Amino acid sequence: MARIVFMGTPDFALPSLRQLIAAHDVVAVVTQPDRPAGRSKQLKASPVKQLAESAGIPTLQPRRIREPGAMEALAGLDADLFVVVAFGQILPQAVLDMPRQGTLNVHASLLPRWRGAAPIQAAIRAGDKESGVTIMLLDAGLDTGPVLSRHAIALARDETGQSLHDRLALLGADLLSQTLPRYLAGEIAPQPQDDALATYAPQLKKSDGRIDWTRPAQEIERLARAFTPWPGTFTQWKGQQLKVISGRAAEGNLPAGQVDELKGKIAIGTGEGVYLPSALQMAGKRNLPVADFVNGYRDFLGARLD
Repeated sequence: MARIVFMGTPDFALPSLRQLIAAHDVVAVVTQPDRPAGRSKQLKASPVKQLAESAGIPTLQPRRIREPGAMEALAGLDADLFVVVAFGQILPQAVLDMPRQGTLNVHASLLPRWRGAAPIQAAIRAGDKESGVTIMLLDAGLDTGPVLSRHAIALARDETGQSLHDRLALLGADLLSQTLPRYLAGEIAPQPQDDALATYAPQLKKSDGRIDWTRPAQEIERLARAFTPWPGTFTQWKGQQLKVISGRAAEGNLPAGQVDELKGKIAIGTGEGVYLPSALQMAGKRNLPVADFVNGYRDFLGARLD
């Protein structure tokens, strides 16, 4: 049985790790260091570390995978294969070359579309009709390695970053369970990606969630869905941040950023059409359905959002 080292950190990686533990010999797990969490800022282990410890699997938590100590520890594991799922660090070629049968990666897009750190949000934001998972062999590039398998799914009309995250996490584990035995048996020939078709999804920042009301309403709706739950979408009102939790695009005509009532609905003008918010939240306050928000903030109707 192949000696597998798993590298991953967040919830997205858990289904794949569970699948590997059930069917293969996972000799170690590599994950990010414990981080401060919550109001108390107490150190908290990553979801992957918690699962590994519950299964009795040794864990490594290098601050940087390139550190000499980390490199020596990895080499000492004598691995046949590394499996990487949302680890959070770029692996240098020296690490990729360690396992005898290479380094596999489960990526949350249909490569070469949406290479990079935030493919789930990018697919929704762009209005893609489908997304999926790809299993590839990692090389030194940014998600440029040859492909072993792909599985596509249609995006729902109301797809959010959270819902697609959850679907692809399970899909990735399922595809890994189908692909790994065939790869280890030498039954899959890796296929190079077509770089001419590549698109990129860079790491998200909190500021990416600021809404530009001069953009079309459909684009704003997709942004809000893509950025649920993080980084979220927001605008400015009365010098404070106003979180736009959810809503939908509709036909209508109002100046960009203008709040008014249209056909019995609270509407915000955009560059094309209007946006009908369904939930809003002032900074430091509770998330409220839009009707309750307007009852609490009577001057919202008629406001002009920045």
